[in-house]
Amino acid sequence: MSHTFYDGQEKLLVATDCIIFGFDDNTIKLLLFERKVDPLAGEWSLIGSFVRAKEDASHAAARVLEEYTGLQNVYMEELGCFGEAGRDPGARVLSIAYSALIRIGEYDVDLVERHGAKWFDYDQIPSLVLDHNKMVDIAIQKLRRKAKYQPLGFALLPEKFTIPQLQILYECIYQRPLDKRNFRRKILSMNILEKLDEKDKLGSKKGAFLYKFDPEKYHSLAQKGILFEI
Repeated sequence: MSHTFYDGQEKLLVATDCIIFGFDDNTIKLLLFERKVDPLAGEWSLIGSFVRAKEDASHAAARVLEEYTGLQNVYMEELGCFGEAGRDPGARVLSIAYSALIRIGEYDVDLVERHGAKWFDYDQIPSLVLDHNKMVDIAIQKLRRKAKYQPLGFALLPEKFTIPQLQILYECIYQRPLDKRNFRRKILSMNILEKLDEKDKLGSKKGAFLYKFDPEKYHSLAQKGILFEI
């Protein structure tokens, strides 16, 4: 075989790290686990893996998510590449980070516990290994920006939810209160929710009607140039 440009080049490792957000108990949460290998074994870390030789980076991230939660086909997007030369004391490693939004009620609890993973409230995230805190900070800022113009929040809610639950979610994302009347008027005026005949009566005897997000209506509006905005 003839020599090529690639011969003799330095080799490095490529990893993927997943910033997995959930929403429960009126709080944005992050799934973390205790690192099991040196260096930094026993410290809190994002969930990740090395990318395999014949594997796309996005497929590696989806594999990691399924291995730890049992979930497939959830909202996930590439956050960016983290490649500072000294970021990992174990080796020269590039990491491609992905942000994922999951419904906490749907993941495999036994699988998460088997991996030693744990949910943390966003405002109580511990110090993480390497540059993982930086990844999380960038992920939450991107979520806040995109949530204003894309219906990302529905990926964090149960399939059926109330308008107050939806408002609490967006207040958690934005870290500020939202006017109750304006929020309800705006979200209903978009005509992207299906009102159900069921009620959630956990908060009061009267209860609040449950709704479902209608993705077909949203895409139809989007094609007409009508923007989602909260």
